[in-house]
Amino acid sequence: MRHCGEHELAALERRANADPAWLMQRVFEFCDFRFYEPYEQMLDTSRGIEWARWCVGGTTNIVRNCIDRHRDTPTWQRPFLVWEGEDRNARRSLSYADFDAEVCRLAGALEVLGVQRGDRVGLYMPNLPETFVAFFAVLKIGAVVMPLFSGFGPQPLVARLNDGEAKVVLTADGTWRRGAPGAMKSVLDQALDSVPSVQHVLVLRHLGAAIDCPMRTGRDLDWASTVARQPAEKPTAEMAADAAAVLLYTSGTTGKPKGCVWTHVSFLGSMVTRDMHICADFRSTDRFFFMSDMGWMVGAMCACIPSYFGGSLLVAEGTPDFPDTGRFWRLLQDHKVTYLGVAPTLIRGLMRYGDTEVEQFDLSSLRITVSGGEAWTEAPWRWFFDHVCKRRLPFLNIVGGTEVGGCNFTGTVHHPLRPGSFGMGGLGVGADIVDDAGQPVRPGQVGELVLRNPNIGFTKSLWRDDQRYLDSYWRTLPGLWVHGDFAMRDEHGLIYILGRSDDTIKVSGKRTGPSEIETLLTGTGKVSEAAVIGVPDDVKGSAIVCVCVAMPGVAADAALEQELSAAVVKGMGSSYRPRQVLLVSDLPKTRNMKIMRRVVRAVYKGDSPGDLSSLVNPEAVSELQARLVA
Repeated sequence: MRHCGEHELAALERRANADPAWLMQRVFEFCDFRFYEPYEQMLDTSRGIEWARWCVGGTTNIVRNCIDRHRDTPTWQRPFLVWEGEDRNARRSLSYADFDAEVCRLAGALEVLGVQRGDRVGLYMPNLPETFVAFFAVLKIGAVVMPLFSGFGPQPLVARLNDGEAKVVLTADGTWRRGAPGAMKSVLDQALDSVPSVQHVLVLRHLGAAIDCPMRTGRDLDWASTVARQPAEKPTAEMAADAAAVLLYTSGTTGKPKGCVWTHVSFLGSMVTRDMHICADFRSTDRFFFMSDMGWMVGAMCACIPSYFGGSLLVAEGTPDFPDTGRFWRLLQDHKVTYLGVAPTLIRGLMRYGDTEVEQFDLSSLRITVSGGEAWTEAPWRWFFDHVCKRRLPFLNIVGGTEVGGCNFTGTVHHPLRPGSFGMGGLGVGADIVDDAGQPVRPGQVGELVLRNPNIGFTKSLWRDDQRYLDSYWRTLPGLWVHGDFAMRDEHGLIYILGRSDDTIKVSGKRTGPSEIETLLTGTGKVSEAAVIGVPDDVKGSAIVCVCVAMPGVAADAALEQELSAAVVKGMGSSYRPRQVLLVSDLPKTRNMKIMRRVVRAVYKGDSPGDLSSLVNPEAVSELQARLVA
């Protein structure tokens, strides 16, 4: 296998979909995947596609492939992690050697605390170097790391820590949020009153005297003094290739969060090597930056992608627009980021500050940009492509999910770009777009995204809930993984995600994705964000409701509501005239900044909105409820 052009990629995609085991064999060879003991069988589907096993009989460890591989090479003394705090003068840099020493010390401390192979360790940390040290330290000893969103309140922590039966939690006293200290340890304390499985808490004193941090005798330990007593070298645990490594929760539409299980081979075999190196061209010379949180799968991407290939990582504490609105762009300039990841919501927020805010910075170090998280609307996509990519840099759209540990569709440096498009299906996953009977749809027709093949990145069931795993993904269309997204392929072969299946609206018999209407709303230049939902209508089946956030300086009044309604009618036709346009200051979003249309729809209809534990801004729900009452 070698880097290739678009036609060769198409041939590779066909071969990979016909034989995913052949693909992964070649991926592992090409990317020098390291095992302790080689596997006896690449793919075993004897129990059915739902329970496919990969690299049967092999042993490895994520740390062996991401950290240990660089020992005794020139990479060992090069920078791996560069960190900047909200105060731009607060900076740290760790070489691979420095980072490994910290990983080994923390791993030793965890073993002293009684953490054994297979035990779950919660990671409730802000964006600090120690967060990434912790991620690898847990894996190094064969335990299972449980990343938790740093903005969680007590109840979502209780739900996840109890479900995973965490033995130890790693946390910080707090984090800086827009110049103010934000508590974390005290929030965790409230949660742990209802989590009997946690025996110890290791506390990093990040804010020090800026925040109160009570310590419970016998349970809570100071991170620095505990770790300092451990040696800077430690062997990495040899683990079965399909042993659980990461337990990462994703919100369910209803019910409790779903615990997705990645193994020591799954995430590296899917997202890291197959998707981000072979398809998206990440290189050892790249500096990776995706401003996210360890509680989303991007946190694991930030940890594993640059470290596997010997690149470097930028980590930034805080928000992209504080202490000034140009902070995000300055970070790219000052730290010479070459490989940038963004989410549509991030760009919608930053473009509110105007074109000149980005254009005053030197972004010439950028080589490739990627995006993920949700469907794009055209206005922010074009703004980013014009002002950041300068209409010349690759802007690769990727989409997958925690449950698949990698990409369902991906862009590549060889495929053409159109707003929000994907060039091809993920290699070997058998991505298809089908109708209600599971048959492929024609170009231009909207259908359900499915995967036809066993995928090395698939979650290993759901944590202790096999029945829910089967019900969630495999029983809608038997034999096919149904991901829950609507998609479409255009006449040129480019692919588009149109939103979650349960977000799709059917007006007068025609199925429409919310992003199609949201593009018209944001295209007016008067709103920065929009959530379009369908509500029951006796005549049309569904009626359109638009909930929008006005741009700064634009009056959020009845005249704007009428203008937005007219824009929808002009673009879609009179059948799509909105029943109502609501103007709010923010839309409900998850920790990875996806707009939660199901929550908007439930609030509008007066129904229960379901699991809200992953919302980063629950106050947006209260505001919407108040607007509806008014």
